[in-house]
Amino acid sequence: MRLWLGVLMGLCLPLATWAGSLPVPERGPALRIQGSNTIGAALGPALVKGLMEDQGLLKVSAEITGRDNEQRIVGQTRDGRRVEVDIAAHGSSTGFAALKQASTDLAAASRPIKDSELKELSALGDLKSPTAEQVIAIDGLAIILHPQNPLRQLDTVQLAKIFSGEAKTWEAVGSVGGPIHLYARDEQSGTYDTFKELVLSRQGKRLDPTARRFESSEQLSDAVSQDPQGIGFIGLPYVRQAKALAIVDGDSQPMLPLNTLIATEDYPLSRRLFFYLPPWDQNPWAQALVDFTQSDKGQAIVATNGFIAQTVRAMSVTPNALMPEGYQALSRHAQRLSVNFRFEEGSASLDNKAHQDLGRVLDYIKQHGKLDRRVTLVGFGDAKDDPARADLLSKLRAMAVRRELVKNGVTLREVRGFGALMPVAANSEDEGRIRNRRVEVWVY
Repeated sequence: MRLWLGVLMGLCLPLATWAGSLPVPERGPALRIQGSNTIGAALGPALVKGLMEDQGLLKVSAEITGRDNEQRIVGQTRDGRRVEVDIAAHGSSTGFAALKQASTDLAAASRPIKDSELKELSALGDLKSPTAEQVIAIDGLAIILHPQNPLRQLDTVQLAKIFSGEAKTWEAVGSVGGPIHLYARDEQSGTYDTFKELVLSRQGKRLDPTARRFESSEQLSDAVSQDPQGIGFIGLPYVRQAKALAIVDGDSQPMLPLNTLIATEDYPLSRRLFFYLPPWDQNPWAQALVDFTQSDKGQAIVATNGFIAQTVRAMSVTPNALMPEGYQALSRHAQRLSVNFRFEEGSASLDNKAHQDLGRVLDYIKQHGKLDRRVTLVGFGDAKDDPARADLLSKLRAMAVRRELVKNGVTLREVRGFGALMPVAANSEDEGRIRNRRVEVWVY
């Protein structure tokens, strides 16, 4: 028994030494992480190594446990004590199951927690609270093909037909090559859950049972890249030798899984990666890992591992004829920040990631001298209702962000609303409408 709270209060000191400011248990791992393979294969271990080194531990390295998709990160205190962190990466669902069984301190997930999981874990506190649900990175699901496949783009309806087995040949989707071979992540995978939600379920379809299933992201990607008739879906860092397609959703433009489009979550198959930290009975190493991950050092590790860091930067946007004239003018004179504010479903309240991003955007504005009339907010809505209402709501959401910036000393240049124009997703489903309800930040 580790008695973390007692250690933190200065009790039970004979049972622990210290790594930096963190207690080290007498026996067993200092931290246990379970869940997403997308996170746990490389990003999670890299973040743990970064935290250990930040705490002053020596000889930090990874050890093979002999079990597939599991590893142990070890370090040494200055007085020679061994510190261990165990990471098991068998899929997002396994992380939440382990929280329920008290066999992990932190759940890694490549999808949001489900309502059923939230209910089952209610004894641990509200896992949807801003402190418990931590967005650690942005990822994009890449649809991958053999490098020699001539196809360049697909829409989400075609994807659903392919992966459900309804479209069985490449000719059925405008390409060549004969029968389609399907590759997919396994049932425990958050990557699979995300694909199912964003593509299959929206079209009322299920994955074709003939699809080859993989627990390992790397193995899936390598299999597709070696099969001229293959198609699969994978997290962005695992494209490897395969070819990624451009994706269309509804009336959106075709979008490749580019860093800029994923950072703003405009790419149709972008997704958030999470750590879930139980509000009650916290392990201080878990909180330290979350804090380190959200720091500049942690986000640099996120980027190094092929995911999209949440670091705010300015991006030039090339105007084109499909943009409203006012948006073209903005593109010619200002730069867009690499973050979109999005909202809780059915409201103008900022979601958990938006609350995290406010601090980052404010830091950028202050560091770059943009406090005085150098910032414009641009709101967008969805076409579920009449255009006039969409226009109004797009402005109201922009005003919600304005209130938070003004509280912190920012004088805005302008607040604009473009209603339901320039959708980034289909408006036929709730998920698409949520993506379209966004606020962009532009700086002069």
